Amino acid sequence: MVQVHVFQVGQLPDHSGHLLLLKPEGDDQRVLPISIAQYEAVSIAMGVAGVTPPRPMPYELLSTVITRLGGELKQVVIHDLREGTFIGQLEIATKAGIIEVDCRPSDAVALAVRTSAPIFVTEEVLDQAGAPLPQGLNEGSGEAEPPIMD
Repeated sequence: MVQVHVFQVGQLPDHSGHLLLLKPEGDDQRVLPISIAQYEAVSIAMGVAGVTPPRPMPYELLSTVITRLGGELKQVVIHDLREGTFIGQLEIATKAGIIEVDCRPSDAVALAVRTSAPIFVTEEVLDQAGAPLPQGLNEGSGEAEPPIMD
C-alpha cells in the first residue's frame, strides 16, 4: 500500500463535476484522480483547511460517534476499482480489534482529514487508475493547502 495525501479538490474547469486528486507520498510524477460529488468536495476542502462548522456536519458527527464508542480511525484504504467505481474502507481500532467498514473513498477521505488518519491506496489501484501529474500542478504550495480548482 502507498500512503497518499489530498493534493487538490474542487470543481472541474468546465463545471462538469468535482475531482479529488490524491498524491502518493514521495511521488512527484502521478496522482490518483477520483470523481466526487459537490458536497464531498466542499467537505474535504473544509476538513483540509481546518474549518469547523458551528454545528456538527455528518463527518464531524461520525468522528465523534467513533470516539465516544471508544474507537479510533486508524486509517482509510482505497483498495479496489470495480467497473469504474473506487472501493474504500475505514479501519477502526476498537477494544475488540480492527473493524473494517466499507465506504465510498470520498467519505473515507472526508473523515480522514478531520481525524488526521492516514490515507492509503493499493499499488494495484494506483497502477490501474493513477495519472501523470498535470503540468503546472506541482508548483506552489498545493501540498500544504489544496487549492480549489476553477
